Order: sequence, then C-alpha cells, then structure tokens
Amino acid sequence: MRVLIGCETSGVFRRAFAALGHDVWSCDILPAEDRSNRHITGVLRDHLADGWDLLAVLHPPCTRLCNSGVRWLIDPPRNPPADAAPGERAAWPGLSRDARLAIMWRLLAMGCDFFAACWAAPVPRVAVENPVMHRHARARIPGLIRPHTVQPWWFGDPAFKATGWYLRGLPPLVATDRLTPPKAGAADHKAWSAVHRASPGTDRARLRSRSFPGMAAAAARQWGDAACVAAETPTAAPAPCRGVVGVSRLVAPAPP
Repeated sequence: MRVLIGCETSGVFRRAFAALGHDVWSCDILPAEDRSNRHITGVLRDHLADGWDLLAVLHPPCTRLCNSGVRWLIDPPRNPPADAAPGERAAWPGLSRDARLAIMWRLLAMGCDFFAACWAAPVPRVAVENPVMHRHARARIPGLIRPHTVQPWWFGDPAFKATGWYLRGLPPLVATDRLTPPKAGAADHKAWSAVHRASPGTDRARLRSRSFPGMAAAAARQWGDAACVAAETPTAAPAPCRGVVGVSRLVAPAPP
C-alpha cells in the first residue's frame, strides 16, 4: 500500500508503516532527521494527488485553528506571530490593532485552507491530526467531522497529550497497551507532562509536535490492516497490499 506521511520530520510514523512492508514516504518542508531517502523535502500540497492509498498528516500548523488560539482573533498578540510574513513581522510594532487583527484572520484563513486541502485530498483514506478547533476554524472547513481523541499512554507511551484524529475511510484507533497515569503532583506526572511543560524557544514547536512510537505502531497496524482488507474487496479502488505483514489474508508479492 502506498502511504504518505505529511508534516513529519522525525520519521516515527514512516518507519512504523515501513516495518509492516508498506511503500511509505514522508513529506515536509524540512529534511528528515534520519536523512531517509524516502522523505520528500517540499510542500505537502504539491504531492497530495500522487496516487496514495492512505494519507496521514501528523502535525499540520494548528496554532490558528485550535481553541487556545482563538483569543488572538479578538485581542492580537503584542509580539509578531512567527507565521506572519517577514514584512508584517517587521512592521508589527507600529501597526494598529485593526491591522494586527487583519493579519491574524488572514493566518487563520491560511491554516484552514491547508487543513481543508489535506482533508479533501484525492486519497481514499485520510487521517489528519489536530486539536479540537474553535468555531471560526470549523466554519471555514467544509465537511469537517468530530475528531477521534486518544492519548499516548493508551499505546504504551508514558505521556499526556490529547491527540485528535480527523478520520475519513479509517477506523478509530483502539488502545493497545493502556498504562496507568500517575496522579497529579507526583514526580512521574511532571515527566508525563513534558510536552506541556516545554520551555519557550526555538525547539518548543518541534518537541511538542514529535510523534509517539507506540501510537505510530498502532496506527500502522490498525489503519494499514483496515486499508489492506478494504483494498482486497471487489468494490475497493486502491491497489492491493502485496506482501504486507499483518493483514487478515496475505497477498503474495508479484513476481519480478
């Protein structure tokens, strides 16, 4: 099965799908941290129509879409947003409140446009990760559904991070190794909350958007199996999953 992992540089999801025999590629505007030759350094939207059976977009820009960002649409931030254009950031100190608000609403529109492009990609099975969106974002994305929310500790990863998956043509993830969360105030609770306690700085966004191996393994197995079983039915359009380990009925690889 041909799989595209969007907005990931760590390679965690790519390697999880590759371990099960899928023809998987990752794509991001930044190079892959593991320097894999199965990573496309480029704009994800340019590759959505390249004939994929499954698309998983892991960490699309969500700052403007999530509930925590809605306040900036009412009272713009004092400092220029990192995703504003260079000219806008340079002019920010002298801009009026209305001018700053206009930029924040433009950034919201850009974020919604990117999410909508991924959600409506010409791929039969799509998973897009994003927190719960505020009403202004939801109103700008056609056909949006409620996200399926999971936690890393459902899959053996000792961490707190509510992860929302918007799914089309794929089943909700089922817990595979549910841990017992530590109580608030315990030392382990702080360690599990590392994502939320990350210090401000250049690495904050990268650390907060890093994929969890247990969740990646569960997604590769469960979504890969579901997609491969569907591909073997007479009504399914995607190409069969040849030689992929873990499906209910394996298909032998085609002769060379």
